[in-house]
Amino acid sequence: MRVKRSTLAKILATVFVVNLVVMGIGAWYSYQEAPPIPKEVEGPNGRTVVTAEQVREGKTVFQSNGMMNHGSILGNGAYYGEDYTADTLDLKVQFMRQYYAREQYGTDDYGGLSASEQATVDVAVKGDLTDGTPGGQIEYTAAEAYAHEQVQQVYVERYHEGSHERGVPAEMIESEEEAERFADFALWTAWISHTDRPGTDHSYTNEWPYQPAAGNDATGASMIWSVVAMVLLVGGAGVGVWLYKSIELPEPETEGVTIPSPDEVNLFPGQAAALRFAVVGAGLFLGQVLLGGLLAHYYIERAGFFGLGEMLGIDFLSLLPFAIAKTWHLDLGILWIATLWLGAGLFLPPLLTKREPKNQGRYVNLLLGTLVVVVVGALAGIWLGSKGYFDDLWWILGNEGLEYLEIGRLWQVGILVGFLAWAGLAARGLKPLLDREPRYGLAHMILYAGGSIALLFTAGFLYTPQTNIVVTEFWRWWVVHMWVEGAFEFFIVALVGFTLVSMNLLKKRSAEKAVMVQALLVMGTGVIGVSHHYWWVGQPDMWVPIGSAFSTLELIPLVFILYEAIGQYRAMSNSGEGFPYTLPFMFIVASGVWNFVGAGVLGFFINLPFINYFEHGTYLTVAHAHAAMFGAFGFLALGMVTYMLRIAVPEAEWDPTNLRRAFWAWNVGLALMCLLSLLPVGFLQLEVAFTQTYDAARSLAFYEGELVQLLFWLRMPGDTLVILGTVIFTYDVVKKVLARGETTPSDAPTDAPVTTGPAVETDD
Repeated sequence: MRVKRSTLAKILATVFVVNLVVMGIGAWYSYQEAPPIPKEVEGPNGRTVVTAEQVREGKTVFQSNGMMNHGSILGNGAYYGEDYTADTLDLKVQFMRQYYAREQYGTDDYGGLSASEQATVDVAVKGDLTDGTPGGQIEYTAAEAYAHEQVQQVYVERYHEGSHERGVPAEMIESEEEAERFADFALWTAWISHTDRPGTDHSYTNEWPYQPAAGNDATGASMIWSVVAMVLLVGGAGVGVWLYKSIELPEPETEGVTIPSPDEVNLFPGQAAALRFAVVGAGLFLGQVLLGGLLAHYYIERAGFFGLGEMLGIDFLSLLPFAIAKTWHLDLGILWIATLWLGAGLFLPPLLTKREPKNQGRYVNLLLGTLVVVVVGALAGIWLGSKGYFDDLWWILGNEGLEYLEIGRLWQVGILVGFLAWAGLAARGLKPLLDREPRYGLAHMILYAGGSIALLFTAGFLYTPQTNIVVTEFWRWWVVHMWVEGAFEFFIVALVGFTLVSMNLLKKRSAEKAVMVQALLVMGTGVIGVSHHYWWVGQPDMWVPIGSAFSTLELIPLVFILYEAIGQYRAMSNSGEGFPYTLPFMFIVASGVWNFVGAGVLGFFINLPFINYFEHGTYLTVAHAHAAMFGAFGFLALGMVTYMLRIAVPEAEWDPTNLRRAFWAWNVGLALMCLLSLLPVGFLQLEVAFTQTYDAARSLAFYEGELVQLLFWLRMPGDTLVILGTVIFTYDVVKKVLARGETTPSDAPTDAPVTTGPAVETDD
């Protein structure tokens, strides 16, 4: 069927608005149904055990000390340390067993009791934990009060006094009192995990984490909706194929098309300035992969630095603890991809408009300078904040302490301003197109995609350190996952479409239709699909069916993106040896493949509710994250840089050898990393979580097992190849930018056509 672009544009706008309405209603409902923090918890003798204010102080300690990038809370965060929710729940059970063993049998050794005696103790423990009711004031049993105090002491010993075997430096949390408050906060999350939500037969976290001794087991809903998800996948795939095949979407065509030679393109000053984004991005990328190698090493040698610490007498664990290295690693990953995308967005417009606004180069350089200041300030602020230099301004200037949104709020404002400035500069460059095309044109969609990234980023400003962690997590995932499943995917298809048009491989109107169809599929599933992150964090039950359905359907548009990438590769391979942009296309195809594997296949598997209940926060998620983030978004960014360099470097000086070497080193390295290490460790964790408890799957004992340690060592070949590829890439980018030489602005007339091609465009 023939569908007009205007019709697709209206449908896409409607879907986007519906998404925001649904998520907006979900936000209101989430505030209403957030787990309460009891005003006061009393022991059996009337003594106050913990207050709401102490729990809130504990959340501040948790964030200000970067504990989310050492371990995790409610399953979200780093996987190096324990999950604090599962850990405190497990410790609570352990100490309550100890208490009842002493009270009933006169011994602290629960393990030494007979099977019948242990069963009696277990009934008492489970009865205490499952009888809890929410309210402004709640009462602990004597066993719960005892366990609470013991957990506080454990957390003082671990996180204040330090535990090198766990990779925790001394005074990671500065004082004993702060460590106790952190324990209070973690224990509150354990309390909502075993306390039933009013009007239901399950806890606030849908009985997560798995701990049978506390009465926590997977709910029937998680199994039912997993089955429904499988049915939806089959049905949705059929509907998606029908829709995709029903709409006429021309594939890239090379026969009879005049493909512009790189030497025919004269760079404008703004494009020359945009190339510097590639140099900065490459440097950030190199820093990220080096930190990634260090993080992998920390799992093997938790208290050292390749043996150099003991040799040199330097406490590397205190200078650069895992939490700080992990924070920098994550932030640099986002920053280098964003930097390369911003550079590409500023480089591409003159390829279509044949002109550039006055002073564009100066403004692009100013934006790059601002970006460098924000990056340096943010990364320095994280380290200084962790050392206590900013006092009450820690979350403004230092480390806000939430995974992926670690940098201080001031630096987040700087990034938002940078996004808006980029949109302004992109709009200046695209103005000739914006003036002549309809609002659903390709240039408009580039701005819409960039604007949606900025819009969703503002969700990170809707909470403070005092906000309930459940509400905080709601908004944090708006930024983290809606970027990935919504705005980033939209930006990918728009940028690839823009690139194809600049090569004359696709007519602009055809590209607009293809981008809107793919964006419609992505937006129709990915935005609301963020709700699969809400299943176990204390959010309302409504998210289980919604998250199951939309998370499942997220796989379908990724299949079509892969299909399009293969179609583009086919067109490129049929063009003959003279096609000058083979290498950029290789990156685009790799991006599509890894998007399908990482975000699609691995994402679908771990997002089935019943699997996710046991898998949540294990190495299977690490494999998914690496394959999806670097594989999908990273390779696209690297492909755009390759395209920019291919145009910018004179033909006589162009040598693709190093970029090809880097390309294959990254692909092989990422595959080895996932197949030899991340996935096997993840499946072993899944087995332990199934057969024992979730906390056992995240314990130090699990990570120190011989087989797991061997699998950690097996990361080395893949990590080495990724690092080697990045070193080669960084060297080659700097070399090519330096060798580019001076260029002159294009002499194209003011009425130059946007594109030239053989086909006659139609109105649809």
